[in-house]
Amino acid sequence: MLFDLNQLIRPNIAKLTAYSSARDEFSGEAKVFLDANENSLGSPLSKWYNRYPDPHQQAVKEKIAFVKQLPAEHIFLGNGSDECIDLLYRCFCEPGKDNAIICPPTYGMYEVSANINDVAVKKVPLLNNFQLDLVHLENAVDAHTKLIWICSPNNPTGNSLDRMDIETVLNNFNGIVVIDEAYINFAQQKSFVQELADYPNLVILQTFSKAWGLAGLRLGMAFASTAIIDVMNKVKPPYNINQATQELALKALDEIGQVNDMIKLLVDMREALAEVFRSMPTVEQVYPSDANFILVKIRDARKVYAFLLTRGIVLRDRSNVKLCEDCLRITVGTEQDNTLLVDAMHEWYQLNP
Repeated sequence: MLFDLNQLIRPNIAKLTAYSSARDEFSGEAKVFLDANENSLGSPLSKWYNRYPDPHQQAVKEKIAFVKQLPAEHIFLGNGSDECIDLLYRCFCEPGKDNAIICPPTYGMYEVSANINDVAVKKVPLLNNFQLDLVHLENAVDAHTKLIWICSPNNPTGNSLDRMDIETVLNNFNGIVVIDEAYINFAQQKSFVQELADYPNLVILQTFSKAWGLAGLRLGMAFASTAIIDVMNKVKPPYNINQATQELALKALDEIGQVNDMIKLLVDMREALAEVFRSMPTVEQVYPSDANFILVKIRDARKVYAFLLTRGIVLRDRSNVKLCEDCLRITVGTEQDNTLLVDAMHEWYQLNP
């Protein structure tokens, strides 16, 4: 495979001189900071929050690097994974010229972000077993295809995609392959993070929103070659991760044991919930899941969804998504949440025998 990153970068990005913030121009220890036009008197919250945060989040990256067992230079942090998705389009896709490939049903922001950036989207639907259609994927690639998006474990189907299929794409596509591993902590399949050295065209997305339970902080991770990370750093806003998020992420990274315990509990509850739904009348299929949710094919899915709303229970109706007709996506809740859901489902069946 011939992979040349310089041929993928948008010409204006290749020529771009990145904004140099005050904190970029100075690093180290100092007693008096008079360089960034901050309020030197502090803030109503804390003296600390009147200062701009580290623009490169070095302390957080070092801790992540220790956890992931790779150099910090291979890590990019975004304001949620959505910022990483947007940046990849802005770095590598010429508006009105280039295209990206998605494999629906999948995470909707790949297409939304493409539309925002005026990048054409080619859709290669998954097969009926929710695996990659390699033949049609290969045929969809043309000279202007810059990105292929692969979500594994996939949202909304919950399954991991076949590893050999993903490797086939990586070995035969000379653009950038993005593997979104937002749910990887709940899966038996291992992450592709340790494969970065083998694939210069690989970008992996992960997040603190799922297994780490920090969705409110909006902190996403991208792992890639230093060359790709350098391009993303050049384009990102200077202070894209706020100080409070950096502080809280550092605290969370010290609690890996607690996170692992939560993952195990959620996986156990996922399997228990799936088993209960398999026994319910009118449930046609509960799809295998490697995520913190299950996808359930059920008769009258939209009516069930509407009924559960009347009981204060909100699921995700995926009935209008191709290959997910009559499907509800159900996040694994607390034990109490799951009990309330199951009780409400039994009530539904009593009212609709």
